[in-house]
Amino acid sequence: MGLLDELKERILIADGAMGTLLYSHGIDRCFEELNLSNPDEIVHIHEAYIAAGADVIQTNTYGANYVKLARYGLEDEVPAINRAAVRLARQAANGRAYVLGTIGGLRTLNKSVVTLEEVKRTFREQLFVLLAEGVDGVLLETYYDLEELETVLAIARKETDLPLIAHVSLHEVGVLQDGTPLADALARLEALGADVVGLNCRLGPYHMLRSLEEVPLPERAFLSAYPNASLPDYRDGRLVYETNAEYFEETAKAFRDQGVRLIGGCCGTTPKHIEAMAKALSDRTPVTEKTVKRRAVSVSVQAERPAPSPLPELARTRRSVIVELDPPKKLGIDKFLAGAKALHDAGIDALTLADNSLATPRISNAAVATIIKERLGIRPLVHITCRDRNLIGLQSHLMGLHTLGITDVLAITGDPSKIGDFPGATSVYDLSSFDLIRLIRQFNEGLSYSGKPLGQKTNFSIGAAFNPNVRHLDKAVERMEKKIQCGAHYFLTQPIYSEEKIVEVYEATKHLDTPIYIGIMPLVSARNADFLHHEVPGITLSDEIRARMAACGDPVQAAKEGIAIAKSLIDAAFDLFNGIYLITPFLRYDMTVELVRYIHEKEAAAKERKVVHG
Repeated sequence: MGLLDELKERILIADGAMGTLLYSHGIDRCFEELNLSNPDEIVHIHEAYIAAGADVIQTNTYGANYVKLARYGLEDEVPAINRAAVRLARQAANGRAYVLGTIGGLRTLNKSVVTLEEVKRTFREQLFVLLAEGVDGVLLETYYDLEELETVLAIARKETDLPLIAHVSLHEVGVLQDGTPLADALARLEALGADVVGLNCRLGPYHMLRSLEEVPLPERAFLSAYPNASLPDYRDGRLVYETNAEYFEETAKAFRDQGVRLIGGCCGTTPKHIEAMAKALSDRTPVTEKTVKRRAVSVSVQAERPAPSPLPELARTRRSVIVELDPPKKLGIDKFLAGAKALHDAGIDALTLADNSLATPRISNAAVATIIKERLGIRPLVHITCRDRNLIGLQSHLMGLHTLGITDVLAITGDPSKIGDFPGATSVYDLSSFDLIRLIRQFNEGLSYSGKPLGQKTNFSIGAAFNPNVRHLDKAVERMEKKIQCGAHYFLTQPIYSEEKIVEVYEATKHLDTPIYIGIMPLVSARNADFLHHEVPGITLSDEIRARMAACGDPVQAAKEGIAIAKSLIDAAFDLFNGIYLITPFLRYDMTVELVRYIHEKEAAAKERKVVHG
């Protein structure tokens, strides 16, 4: 009788954590490498789980793939480590338990860290070794990214008829990190050929049971659950799990009532936890019917605050000018407020506020945005970088902006911390700019990153960055198109210093309906021009412009030349793009005020000509 035949008739008990026991034994290195260097330890743990009552054990191969082993310089040992793992599990099982070849997920929050192509190559290498060694089935576990799991499951189903167990992991009860309800995700996995579908890791029994309450019994597959021992505590640099084995004995029957037929443990569990579950489920009788709870998702739509037209709508219908004025690096905002007021009086549509540009600490742009909005009636456009906040902080920040009534945001990756004033600081990058755009779009639907209701829908107008100063403009446009798919409403470009480049950008993007604000930043000196050209990522100056700035004899003349260059760039963009994005250098708002007035004068003259010739 095979594994699936037994699951038709009775509940099977699986093993628990491997890493938890190895760590408790004082081993703090690559656990998978121990298949080669300390095989007796691995066999001993397998045997302990079987003695505790496990009918199914898994190979010590969760991270035995190219990507994870490369962290230890062991990428060439993938075949040897996986072969040894199967043989050790077989030796320990000795016909008393089924052996599953385990393959863990690679992606977490930031999908761009590991591409799908890399996932496929890495997965195939590990899968083929496990299959060649004669496992009884394949366990795909700890997959937070449903796209990754569906991809590898399809590969595995094509390569083998052995039982396939597919486990997702959740951040929140009942939903995957992309907002997909657990029941829908498991149904999709079953449709792709998984024989057993379920959950492992991240959640303890309580939250895992709550998640399974919303999942009907599969039509063909079986349900599984491998909960963590508990939520972990962090002590003295170590994760500690507190749940005792008796709690697992109490919850085992509840898992059976939810239709689970394969039950084991994940992080923090030991043979004692498995023994407790085996004791509680000694008769192993499965349920064949269950009542499914339906989760009600409630998102209220608040009465909208009076707000100006969205920036992309302005750029579609008329000339629109926004200006960047960076928050100060030092405490005190009097000069900043004077500049903001002067720009407002000149007739800008919004004031954009960078988020610690060039990885340099500045007064919080959210604080400054609130002040200019309330005191001066200025519309703030707040930049949000992925660099400084993790996923928790980003969501908190967005909720705060919504609460403050700030609805215009620009989602960007952010300059790496190593280029700023504190090169030793950590760059977070939990999300890429694409992921951040998706997150904001999801907030507009009233859902958090994990799909949890926010209680209200936000109303963010989502801006995105576009860098045309690249060798292959078509590739940059492809990134734009991807950002539009993610939810971007409009774009702000990096500063452009070439009239020809502005025309080139128009030709490359004229098929897009999404508005573009062309970035123009006046130069203040030859040194400023050289610095931007040579040291600031994403900015390129022509030799001609650098020569013009170098020919200036004094700061006053240099500023005039910088304004003249900016005006010629405005002229080039004027008939091609409605949106102009002026970047203020070094709080020299007098320069951007002059450029704002120039744009409005040019617009007024164009309207007058139209009337005369109309």
